[in-house]
Amino acid sequence: MKVIILEDEPRAANHLERLLAKVAPNMIVIAKLDSVRDGLKYLRTNPEPDLLFSDIQLADGLSFEIFDQFDVRCPIIFTTAYDHYAIDAFKTSGIDYLLKPIEEERLSKAIEKARQFSPGLILEKMIRMNNPSYGKSYKSRFMVKVGDKIKSIPVEEILAFFSQEKGTYLLTSDKHNYNIEYTLDQIEQMLDPEIHFRINRKYIVSIQTCTNILAWTNSRLRLKIEGIDDPDIFVARERVQEFKNWLNR
Repeated sequence: MKVIILEDEPRAANHLERLLAKVAPNMIVIAKLDSVRDGLKYLRTNPEPDLLFSDIQLADGLSFEIFDQFDVRCPIIFTTAYDHYAIDAFKTSGIDYLLKPIEEERLSKAIEKARQFSPGLILEKMIRMNNPSYGKSYKSRFMVKVGDKIKSIPVEEILAFFSQEKGTYLLTSDKHNYNIEYTLDQIEQMLDPEIHFRINRKYIVSIQTCTNILAWTNSRLRLKIEGIDDPDIFVARERVQEFKNWLNR
C-alpha cells in the first residue's frame, strides 16, 4: 500500500513514518509533503496513493484547500493537534481523525479501516442501506416428499406458504398442497421480498396470488386464494399499508 504524508513538522512526519513501519510494514511512504502548494503539485502530476495521512494546518494554509481543488479519491486519515476540524475533515474522503500525539493502537485501527475502504465497497454499503435485499441469494426451489418420492418445486410455481394444524404447507400453481419441513419464519428469510409478502402470522403469498383482493371492514383486506380451504385470509391490520406499497411497486 503506497502512502503519502502531508505534515509540516518534520519530527511529526518522521514519527508517523516510524509508527507505520512498526504497525503496517507493508505500507510504503512514497512522499512526505509540508505545504498546500506541494501537495497539489504532487497529486496533479503523480498517480494517486492508496492512502493519505494529512495534518490540517500546513506551512501555507489548511490541507482542506488541497481537497477543495483536487478530487482525492483515496481514503484520508487526518492527523492533527486540534479537534475542532473534525466535521470539515469528514466532508472530504476522510475516514478517521487522529489527535496528536498519535497512539499506536489508534493508528492500527485507522489503518484497518483504510484497508476495508474502496469506492465499490462504499457504494455497495449505501445500496444495502436503502435496499437490504441487495446481493442476497434467495432460495430457488423447495423439496417436498410425495409418498416415497422427493419432488423439486421451483419458487416460481409456488403461490403461497401457510401454516395449518401445526404443519407448514406450500400451494403450487396447479393447486396442489405439499407439507414442508420449515416454519413460516424460516421460509420468510429464504424468499425474495420483491416477490413474496408475509401478510399475517399464517400466510406468505406470492405477488401472482394477489389477483382477488377484497376491501373489508375497518380498512382490512381479505384475499381469496383458490386451492386453500380458508375463507378468512386477511392481511394483518398493521401490515395493510406496507402490503399496498408492495403491490404498487
